[in-house]
Amino acid sequence: MQIRHIFNSQTKTVHHAAGILIVSALFSRVLGMARDWLLAKNLGAGPDLDVYFAVFRIPDFLYHVIISGGIVVAFLPIFSDFFSKDKNEAWKFASNALNIFLLFLVVFSLVLFIFAPAMVKLITPGFTSAQLDQTILLTRIMLLSPIFFGISSIFSGILQYFHRFLVYSFAPILYNFGIILGILFLFPSFGLTGIIYGVLLGAFMHFMIQLPAAISCGFKYKPIFNLGGKGIKQVFILMIPRTLGVAGSQINLMVMTSIASTLAVGSISIFNLAQNLQNIPIGIIGVSFAVAVFAPLSRSFADGAKKEFLKDFSSTFRQVVYIIFPFSFLIFILRNQIVEIILKHGAFSQASADLASASLGLFCLGIWAISLSPLLSRAFFAFKNTKIPAVTVFLTVTINIILSFYFIRILNSEGFLYNALRGIFKLEGINDLRVLGLPLAFAVSGIFQFILLMFFLYKKMGNFNLRDIRSSAIKVIIASFIAAAFSYFSFYYISSAYLKAIIGILVGLSVYFFASHLLKSPEAKAIKSRVVALFIKNKTAWRE
Repeated sequence: MQIRHIFNSQTKTVHHAAGILIVSALFSRVLGMARDWLLAKNLGAGPDLDVYFAVFRIPDFLYHVIISGGIVVAFLPIFSDFFSKDKNEAWKFASNALNIFLLFLVVFSLVLFIFAPAMVKLITPGFTSAQLDQTILLTRIMLLSPIFFGISSIFSGILQYFHRFLVYSFAPILYNFGIILGILFLFPSFGLTGIIYGVLLGAFMHFMIQLPAAISCGFKYKPIFNLGGKGIKQVFILMIPRTLGVAGSQINLMVMTSIASTLAVGSISIFNLAQNLQNIPIGIIGVSFAVAVFAPLSRSFADGAKKEFLKDFSSTFRQVVYIIFPFSFLIFILRNQIVEIILKHGAFSQASADLASASLGLFCLGIWAISLSPLLSRAFFAFKNTKIPAVTVFLTVTINIILSFYFIRILNSEGFLYNALRGIFKLEGINDLRVLGLPLAFAVSGIFQFILLMFFLYKKMGNFNLRDIRSSAIKVIIASFIAAAFSYFSFYYISSAYLKAIIGILVGLSVYFFASHLLKSPEAKAIKSRVVALFIKNKTAWRE
């Protein structure tokens, strides 16, 4: 009964929801690092790991376009409207949406199964025939995962509406756990196929963990299938622009995979592993806050409460800024230690580690912007505008692809950029730096996307406390510079990567909080007030 009560507990505020999501995202990312550690150790940055990452491109395309790009952002606002007016109609809409999207996913998966050979050849033109055959086979097996995720996404929307963020937060943890089980127990017997079986196990657990909680919220499955049903047309209207936008992002990743497959062997692996490390703070901070505030923003818009909408948005924006900037700086300073601890094991060579470290350093240029983009996009989704984010994504993808080709071309021979990157990241022993063009293009285009979203949001909403945001951001950037400098010099004479990372993080975060407090950052004051209040509360409870 106690476990059931915990899993069905509701969060009362955005801060509480964000806190739960941050902790769970942190745990999920730790598992993700363990997953990448095992992959790097067993496969190295070579042809097999290149195949592993390439296998995700087509299933991920289906997942992101139909599920995260469509169902996730379109279902919740419509469900919120229904539930505020008629609970029974809301549950009918949920069942109908589940059945319709499940059928679509099955049909799309079958189509992609048939055309997998042609698509894989298009995505990985630099692969050998053996790599192509293996990628096609594993891609077809992987096409089961979007079906599990599609079912899971409907339940995720329900749990977010009812503030059941705790059980919702366990889903990605179980997904990574499934992949780790595949690497540990199935890979020795089945090779890469065993790892893909682990991915499918993780996707299945992602769905199953949310089902009981959704039922406890009131969901009852009904065999309804009505394309003209209430709310379905509106869902598709919202989905189409967003789906096109996400399709652009996925096409972008496919193009980058295609480019990387024509570079040195292991380039796909290096790019993806470094991007996974970049995604740790983005997922923990940017996505967690965006998901936590999405339901309140949708509810505020549905209720016509503009002041509450602006208050939640501005507050969340400033909190993400306060947290993400110091982490961006610290990751850049500690990039070598991070790669050495997580990736440089077993079959992963020193040259691969150096390139992965440099790639991570370049990704750091845009971490702050990419972390804020999910919040900006969800502000548009909350008032049912998916067109602007979609247009922004297409413009961003276009810039990214152009820059990728441009940077790779100029990094093919010695020049200013080649020598600059070689000197900054100390890559004297490595001649082929072309893979670094991909993370550099990704970071620059990520900043471009953030600027576009801010511009369009200002045009749409007017002033959303920009003066407070600007003032807070300036203080945060100054404090982050100071913290990064102290962090770097704190471990300068230490040889152990583990000690460097621990000392660098502790010193950096301590100096950052102290500096931001001296600069009178409102977020620092708020954190201090919460810690003091929590201490007083615990002290009083202990005395009683």
